Parts: sequence; structure tokens; C-alpha cells
Amino acid sequence: MRRPGAVLFDVLETLVRLEPLRQRFVEAGRPGHELELFFARTLRDGMAFTLAGEAPPFRAVAAAELALTTGLGPDRVDHILDGFTGLPLQPDAEPAFDLLAGAGIPCYAFTHGSASVLSSALDAAGIGHKLAGILSAERIASFKPPSKVYHWACREIGVAPEATALVAVHSWDTHGALRAGLLAGLATRLEGGLSAAVDRPHVVGERIDEVVAGFLAEAG
Repeated sequence: MRRPGAVLFDVLETLVRLEPLRQRFVEAGRPGHELELFFARTLRDGMAFTLAGEAPPFRAVAAAELALTTGLGPDRVDHILDGFTGLPLQPDAEPAFDLLAGAGIPCYAFTHGSASVLSSALDAAGIGHKLAGILSAERIASFKPPSKVYHWACREIGVAPEATALVAVHSWDTHGALRAGLLAGLATRLEGGLSAAVDRPHVVGERIDEVVAGFLAEAG
């Protein structure tokens, strides 16, 4: 396996933690466990809209799914969704960035959500300079994982798909990247392992910094 020329990181749950949103559900009078159902529905419909031709912006899809899941009115929906801009970074994010910096490999955030979500987290942590950029597929009205979304990201950074690695905690995301001809690395800390239904990523580890280290070791 060749060393990646660039690395794309998924954002939601890979680089930032969704857990703090749970308290906002409680503040709005809803049980905290609705967070997982809401997020799964948001991903499902965003992907479905993409397959149908064009996806609305992430917040529009999320607002619709949140209202449907919880029955809350616009003000409380907004209260929960506003929490996306204050999400903290995962503890393995900065170490992963540092490993790539040491190897001279640029890294980018790659999301179908709003670029401002990660930008806020990076600013709060004071490490925004460690990413070469933030790519949001909202610009092409798409959610991952169709191949066209990964190819768009590769064109944006000027690196061929076969020289670009995607790192995520979602196996559907790494599966999509593999089918698009990218290198892929899965961190299992969210799903607990690798699903038998997806293509096997080039690197599998528990944390995203371990995945990055695996890419560097394999290439070495």
C-alpha cells in the first residue's frame, strides 16, 4: 500500500463528539436516548435525498427529522440544533493530526454537514491550523457515501482518489470511499468492530490516531 498523499477525516462522531447534544434533548423536555434515533434518521434521509438527485442542507434535514422524532416546535428544535456549533473534539483527533503533520501529509475535514460545526470546535481547541481545510458536500447538495461525493473532495484538494485516504468511525463511509477508489481506514470506537457486510478497509484500529499510524506503518 502506498503512503497517502492526503487524508480526509469524517467529522460527526469521527472528529467531534455528539454526546453533549443529549443534554439539550433533556433541556427541551425530551429523553436523551432520542439523540441516536434523530441522528440515524437524519443520515438516512440525507442519503436518500442524495440518491434521488439532490439533498437539502444538513441543518434543514436535521430540523425536519428532529421535529418528527420529538414532536418539538421550532424554538426547541433550534435549541438542540444550535448545539452542533459547540461540539467538542474527540480526544484522538489532535494526535491524528500531529502524526500526519510529522509525516508531511496534509489532512482535511470532509463532511456532509456544515463546515462551521468543525470550525467552531477547532477554534475552541486552538488547533484550526492543523487542518489544511474543511470540505462540506453541502456545496454539491449531497450527503456521503455516493462515489461522486468522494471524487468531488479529491478534486477539491487536487489529489487523485487512489492517493487519498478517508478515515472515519462509520463503516458505511469507509465502504463508500473504497468503492470510489480511495484508501480507507476505520476506527472501531463507535461501532465496536467491522461489519461483515462492508468492504474491508485498508487499515482498522480502535482510534483514529491508531488508524493514521497504521497507514504510515503500512506505507513504510
